Amino acid sequence: MANKEYFVTRLSFREDGQLIRDVTVYEYDGQSLDNGTTQSRQWMVNKITAGYQISVMTPNPKEEDKWIRGNPFTYEGGYFKWPFKLPLNDTKRKTFVSYYHKDDQDYRTKFENLFGDLIVSKSVEDGDIDSDNSDEYIKQLIQKEYLSDTTVLVVLVGPKTKCRKHVDWEISGAISSRVGGNSGLIGLLLPSHPDHGEGKKYNPANLPKRLAANLDSGYAKLYDWTDDRVKMQQYIENAFNGKSETEKIINKSIPQMDKDTCE
Repeated sequence: MANKEYFVTRLSFREDGQLIRDVTVYEYDGQSLDNGTTQSRQWMVNKITAGYQISVMTPNPKEEDKWIRGNPFTYEGGYFKWPFKLPLNDTKRKTFVSYYHKDDQDYRTKFENLFGDLIVSKSVEDGDIDSDNSDEYIKQLIQKEYLSDTTVLVVLVGPKTKCRKHVDWEISGAISSRVGGNSGLIGLLLPSHPDHGEGKKYNPANLPKRLAANLDSGYAKLYDWTDDRVKMQQYIENAFNGKSETEKIINKSIPQMDKDTCE
């Protein structure tokens, strides 16, 4: 028993919001983690009572599939306590991340490392699809099921994202009813972006035109980059819940970009 520990990455609550309902938990045997399971509150009580340690665990943003050990849960007077807020055991939304591969790959990797277990990733990696024609590019995205069942598109917005045609095509396809089925739309301002900063008003000219138009209409959401898993999960859920407001989508009236306007 001494070598066996358990680590929780997500949890959910009963309707009263006071007691844990279930957790996503990984077993560690002293050498490796298992693939993770969903377990009930009673399972936690049984393990703690039997002398096992249950701790929180968070992803390492710098390394894929690596985790950081956190402090343990405590159990006193019939209640669990833990050191910080964890993401919920909610439905994983099918999420496509659009970004400028040359400048912002590090943040794309960090996004996957930090939030990959909270979503179903639908994103294109370098070399997956290669086309300079917007119709052919979007056709391939549909055929390879990147956009056809995506429910939320996240745009990583750096200084040059606004002038990249593939980003424009991906946004256009995702919010199209016949392609992406009106995906929810989020812009994340990276620290390198001139408008990044809590409470700082953004300049539409610094954003992809199609994203800016949908922010103005109220369909899209814009946030600063965050490492906070709870916040990111809520951002994605907000966008998913807003995707039904199709009357706010601005798409057909904006011509698709036919070339990159910066290097």
